[in-house]
Amino acid sequence: MTTVVKEMLEAHPADPDNAEREKLARCIEECIACAQACTACADACLSEEAVAELTTCIRTDTDCADVCRTTAAVLSRRTAFDAEIARKLLQACATACRACADECAAHADRHDHCRICAEACRRCEQACNDLLTALG
Repeated sequence: MTTVVKEMLEAHPADPDNAEREKLARCIEECIACAQACTACADACLSEEAVAELTTCIRTDTDCADVCRTTAAVLSRRTAFDAEIARKLLQACATACRACADECAAHADRHDHCRICAEACRRCEQACNDLLTALG
């Protein structure tokens, strides 16, 4: 399935090879999806009756969303690409996603939004690790 992310990578003059492009596109897409899930989860947590019990979850959600958005933006810029910066961001993103997934998983039995967010975070963490491996 062709996505806007894939189309933009293919159209860019500094386009990576096909194998890397697939992992790059998947990572950007998962980062964007994870940022949305984390933002929505934090908002849903704020609407729960026991919001005080979700303070750490809200903070972890918002931190993860910010890191994912930044990672997607930097990975989308291909001109004068700096692989070392990309590696550091991917490591930070995977770490933020793991922390957020673990926190959300602790509430998943009571809050469906936390379950959905934890799943998005796990997919994003995996996509970041896959791209890290491809970058070497």
